[in-house]
Amino acid sequence: MIIFRFVRWKNLLSTGNYFTEIKLDNNQNTLVVGENGSGKSTMLDALCFALFGKAFRNINKPNLLNSINGKDCVVEVEFDSNNKSYKIIRGIKPNKFEIYCNGVLLNQDAAAKDYQDILENQILKLNFKSFTQVVILGSASFVPFMQLSAADRRAIIEDLLDIQIFSTMNGVVKDKVSQNKQSLTEVKYNISLLEEKIKMQLESIEDHKKHNEQEIKKKKLEVTKSKKQAKKLTDDNVLIQKHIDVLTSKVGDKKDKLDKKSKSLFQIKGKIQTNINRHQKDIEFYENNHDCPTCKQSITPEWKQSQVDEKNTKIDTQKTNLEEVEVELTKVNTEIESITNIINHIASHQNEITKNNATVTAINSYINKAVKEINELSTKVSSTTQDNEKLSLLKTELSNSELEYQTLLVDKQYLEYAGTLLKDGGIKTRIIKQYLPIMNKLINKYLSAMDFFVNFNIDENFNETIKSRYRDEFGYANFSEGEKMRIDLALLFTWRQIAKLKNSTNTNLLILDEVFDSSLDTVGTEEFLKLINEMGHETNVFVISHKGDQLFDKFRSVIRFEKKGNFSRIAK
Repeated sequence: MIIFRFVRWKNLLSTGNYFTEIKLDNNQNTLVVGENGSGKSTMLDALCFALFGKAFRNINKPNLLNSINGKDCVVEVEFDSNNKSYKIIRGIKPNKFEIYCNGVLLNQDAAAKDYQDILENQILKLNFKSFTQVVILGSASFVPFMQLSAADRRAIIEDLLDIQIFSTMNGVVKDKVSQNKQSLTEVKYNISLLEEKIKMQLESIEDHKKHNEQEIKKKKLEVTKSKKQAKKLTDDNVLIQKHIDVLTSKVGDKKDKLDKKSKSLFQIKGKIQTNINRHQKDIEFYENNHDCPTCKQSITPEWKQSQVDEKNTKIDTQKTNLEEVEVELTKVNTEIESITNIINHIASHQNEITKNNATVTAINSYINKAVKEINELSTKVSSTTQDNEKLSLLKTELSNSELEYQTLLVDKQYLEYAGTLLKDGGIKTRIIKQYLPIMNKLINKYLSAMDFFVNFNIDENFNETIKSRYRDEFGYANFSEGEKMRIDLALLFTWRQIAKLKNSTNTNLLILDEVFDSSLDTVGTEEFLKLINEMGHETNVFVISHKGDQLFDKFRSVIRFEKKGNFSRIAK
């Protein structure tokens, strides 16, 4: 049960820069009076603003601030709940929202909405609509239960019966259904994707296998071809070497001998030519000189002639010898040229052998490389480990996804079943149906107490059926304002009684704003006063009214508001 202790405010509406304070648990019933505009109903706005951040009446939040002072609007509410003392402070200019539990400030969430949710859902356990149906009945912006939409009626009843948790759970289930649906779509897509990947991986393995076999076949053919080419070159080298051996045997050491002979012949030829030149020079001497240059004696013609003839004879002999030497030298040079050609031929063959050997070496290197590649390809064909591991991982992932999909399908069934239970026509309706007889009994009890004799019933969809004594059937709209007010009051007392039974939104506070000033006649007023007097000492009723002169003697306590200058205050 919530026991409201105090409400105090300043710079709220027409209240000035000092606190107006009302003790809420002091008297069983209190009459609040004052002229129009004196600030009687401000306590309603103060309570609602402190607890819910908005006024009871249809007033925008900025307009709650006193227009003269223009700042430092503060409202404080103190109450006890579950053996804990709470204090709520809310303000405008500066904005302030603080919740104290046993004097300790609760951690303030970054978002004011979250902080408000803590206050409504964890501490008060009622929202603005429920508060204004169970705690406050006013003529200003109050919307009677019977004039609310079916959804709002349901929300209030759920708060009273403390079954709003099912609505919360239903919201959670709806979110989970949405998540489940999205997860099913994602997992189903993932399964299709994995199946396609597995198919592609199998095709890839098969393609690699075929490709490797083709490559092996191709490289084996190239190896065979290369081996044949290398063998041919090796065989050619054998033949060329035999030819070289034959040519080498022909040459032997002949070239050296011929070179020596040619050199000797060149030397002989030079000596012969020297002798010929010397004899010709002597002939020229005898023909051109008549005296001996050494002894200075004259040379006789006969001597000259004899010497010339002798020299010519020797020259002829030397020329004959020279011709023989030149013939022999020509023969030797011819032989040398032939042998040189053979040697060049041998060198050419040797170069060819060297070239072939280099080619064979390159071919053998290529063959070794090709054989290594063939072995690697053969290993890949027989054991595609990496591809198989990837395929295995994909199959495992597919198995896990299929298992997840089946789990999600099971979750979907449970969520659909839970959703069926938690929706408005499910478990909440069954609980409400259990309380409907009690509700209808209490409503009719309070209507009878206010001298309004009809049979009032609401069903699980919160549609009313009202029958008169003559069994005529009516709707709420068929009644006069006074009769409607009796119905509204009966519902108010019923909701409070149900709340007390459930201990959900049970509270000591009841505020009635100008209930007696509009629709209740004298008889209705008397009957209503009996009802509030019978509510017990745990209930503190505040009645705001213009009819103070008629009601003073009916209440144990009276609070009078007055306007002093531009500001409202409690009269002393």
